[in-house]
Amino acid sequence: MDRLRIGLGSMRFVIIALVLLLLYLSLTVVPAGHVGVKDFFGAVSDRALPPGISFVVPGTRVIKFSVQTREVKETAAVPTSEGLIVSLDVSLLFRLRPDEAARIYKTVGRLFEAVVIDPQLRSVIRDVTAEYEAKLLYSASREVVAQNMLKHIERLLAPRGIEAEQVLLRAVQLPALLTTAIEEKLQSEQQAQRMRFVLDRERQEAERKRVEAQGIADFQNIVARGISDQLLKWKAIEVAHELSKSPNAKIIVLGDKSGLPIILSEK
Repeated sequence: MDRLRIGLGSMRFVIIALVLLLLYLSLTVVPAGHVGVKDFFGAVSDRALPPGISFVVPGTRVIKFSVQTREVKETAAVPTSEGLIVSLDVSLLFRLRPDEAARIYKTVGRLFEAVVIDPQLRSVIRDVTAEYEAKLLYSASREVVAQNMLKHIERLLAPRGIEAEQVLLRAVQLPALLTTAIEEKLQSEQQAQRMRFVLDRERQEAERKRVEAQGIADFQNIVARGISDQLLKWKAIEVAHELSKSPNAKIIVLGDKSGLPIILSEK
């Protein structure tokens, strides 16, 4: 009986151990920002596992692919439209579409960045840069160049299930003599723009003063036309009348040659 109990206890322990082992082999954890591709001895499922805990058939390998935004950096020496060699530091921001992870695994493999993205990005950098002059890469127009690169790389990566989000030109290195020439030209253009601004401002100020002077002249002409000898005499009589009411002693004489009153004060 004791041996039987020991045997049953050992069997129970083995069964529990086997169950735990099967559970361990059947459970898989996919981290956040990833999907899992199930590979059962070469048979790849088209449906990717979402982030979290999932049950799989024991013996199934789960290959995890990141679907987060990632960066690929590339440094290339490429020719411009005028044949000059420039050095570009370019970054591509991309992400893998979750529903395309299984197809990427079956057709390209886990290292799809080195197989698909890197060579395509190098080709796009060379092709697009050859369309522009070096000075455009050095000026504010570099954003236009980056957008053109993005359009080209999008067209190449989209069929693979890879979404290109943004292309960044981190640094542009031109030949030293060309860099100096471009900087001098840009400074000259900026000085010319400043001079045009100053001249426009001076012209506006001169126009303002001319309009102001014309307004004053028009006002004076209107006032001058409204003043006559009779009006002046009448206003003088009104003033004399008001002064006559003053308690101060004075003599007011009317009717001199000008027709205006003369006020003589007595001391």
